[in-house]
Parts: sequence; C-alpha cells; structure tokens
Amino acid sequence: MHHESPIKRRPSTRIYVGDVPIGDGAPIAVQSMTNTRTTDVAATVAQIQALEKVGADIVRVSVPTMDAAEAFKQIKQQVKIPLIADIHFDYRIALKVAEYGVDCLRINPGNIGNEERIRSVVDCARDKNIPIRIGVNGGSLEKDIQVKYREPTAEALIESAMRHVDILDRLNFDQFKVSVKASDVFLAVESYRLLANKIDQPLHLGITEAGGARAGAVKSSVGLGMLLSEGIGDTLRISLAANPVEEIKVGFDILKSLRIRSRGINFIACPTCSRQEFDVIGTVNALEERLEDITTPMDVSIIGCVVNGPGEAEASHMGVAGGNKKSAFYLDGKRQKERFDNQQMIEQLEAKIRAKASLLDPAQRIDINDIQE
Repeated sequence: MHHESPIKRRPSTRIYVGDVPIGDGAPIAVQSMTNTRTTDVAATVAQIQALEKVGADIVRVSVPTMDAAEAFKQIKQQVKIPLIADIHFDYRIALKVAEYGVDCLRINPGNIGNEERIRSVVDCARDKNIPIRIGVNGGSLEKDIQVKYREPTAEALIESAMRHVDILDRLNFDQFKVSVKASDVFLAVESYRLLANKIDQPLHLGITEAGGARAGAVKSSVGLGMLLSEGIGDTLRISLAANPVEEIKVGFDILKSLRIRSRGINFIACPTCSRQEFDVIGTVNALEERLEDITTPMDVSIIGCVVNGPGEAEASHMGVAGGNKKSAFYLDGKRQKERFDNQQMIEQLEAKIRAKASLLDPAQRIDINDIQE
C-alpha cells in the first residue's frame, strides 16, 4: 500500500549468479554464508535449505581445501539455490569447484599466484560463464598496502580493490562484482562511495565482522542504510556472529524498511504503553513465528488502542486497533463490522492473514520479477 521507494539506484552492468540477476536495476539480492564444516555434507545441505526457506537468493560456502571441494560437488547436487565458493590463495580449488558447477567464485585474483595461474582461473570462469566477486576486507589488506597506509583507510581499500580489478581488466574479463568491507561503518561507507564512482560493475555490500545478533544487526543497518539510501549496492550480506538464518531476516528487514524490496509480512506494531487493550508484543511475536512461511508482501498493523490504530490500519492491507475486550478489524483500509475478541485475536488474525495472502498471491510463490515493488 505504501508508495515506491524514492531511491534512485546507481547504474551498473549486470551479472548473473546462477539464475539470479545482480545489478542494473535487478532486485537487491540477499545472501548469507554457511558456518557448518563444508566437509560435513549433510549439515551444510541442511543449513542451505534452511536459508532458502527464509528467502535467501544466494548462499556462499567456504571451500578452504581440496576435500572441501569434493564435498562441494555433493552439496551442489543436492540444492537448487545458486552457490558461491569462497576461495583464498589456492587457484586449483577454484578450477575444481568450477568443474563441479559453482555459480560464482569469490576469489581475489592478485592473491592466487603468478599470471599463469590467474589466467587459468579467469579463462575457466569465462568458459563456464561464472562471475567472480572481488572481496576486499579492511582486516586482510596486502602487506605493501598496509605498510604504505599504516592503517586501513578508504584509499587503502580502494587501492587493493583496483589492483584486482586491473588484473581482470587486463585479461578482458568484466563479469565481476566487488565488495570493500570493513568493520567500521564510516570506513566501509566511504570506501563504497569511492568505489561506486570508479567502476561500472555491481557492488556487494557488507559491514564485516559486525558483531553479535543485535549489535551486528544495528551496525549493518546503519552502514548499509546509508549506502542503500544513496542508491549504492546490488547485493548484500549481513555478517552476524549468529545463525545465518538471522542474517537473511535482517537483510530483508533492511530492504523492507527502505521500501526497496518486500518479502513476507511487514508488521507495523506500537511500542505499547498503558493504553493498550491487548497484549501487542505477545501477539506480534506469536504471529511472526506462525507466519514465517508466508512470502507474500503485506502490511499488517497491530496497534493497542485507538490513538494511532485507525490511521495505521487505513494505510495497511490489514489492521487491528485495540478496544475494550474487543478490537476493531480493518481490511484494505476499511473498518469491518466484524470485531476481534482480544483473547482469541492471534488465531483470528492468523486465519485472516493467510486468507488475504492467498488472495493476493494464489500460488503463494513469488516470481523474482514481482518482488520489487
């Protein structure tokens, strides 16, 4: 019901990670990374499926050894979602996972050895139509750059990024995206702003090592919020010391708050005060948990009294405004004759939301093109 996002996206080229478009106006893709041992195929597959269920577009898997590459082969056969292999230093692992059908390589060309090795990986990526992500990180800059700048600065991150970009340019390979992550919000934001003006390729956003579930979510939201509101960013990953499923949820919450992309129910709820006529917090928590399977974008307002209740309900697909023993129910902005019993509200609302979701979206499956509002 709300208007489109006022954000004007930075123009960029487009790449495809599997069948997921990145850049050039495509929906901003939300990704996460498995934290299981890659060699534990069953655990890794289970985690990838859990991420897929909460809406992940892409999943990254670390492939540190040849054993992990063999495990990756089995993992890839068991999941549908596009997979990115995270590779450092060993170019042979990149060639191996490319052979096993990887959808994108996260590898910094400058770190995998001599020109011949780099060329073999780039030729293989070109041949198999696999894009590359250059991932620069404030915590792992090249030795000579560390010496030159003494500490991570935006200029240092950009110099490192451009070193890798220049190698791909020289090899005439343009199917790549770049990230310049840092754990400091200002450093990351400044680096991405500089990078956005330097290259045409899509940008992958992230605040690295952001912290635990709450602090990391806040830090990521602040940093990514600044960039996304300026139109910078084509895919993102929230780095939390938490279950990766939380990373995806936070990612969608950030996009939802900026009206960039909606998936599932956007609950508008009051912070509650003594005016509340029913347990707002308990109701919202219960509904969030019960309705995790709903992917249809919908605004549902749950307000404890009549001060802001009617106004919010009128701007939502569905809303409740608290009243004594019974609460007013609104559908598509209009107050209904029917009222909810405050004691049974959760069950009644769940039924209404499910009915509305199936009306809005009979298949309850969203085509990637419909996700952007």
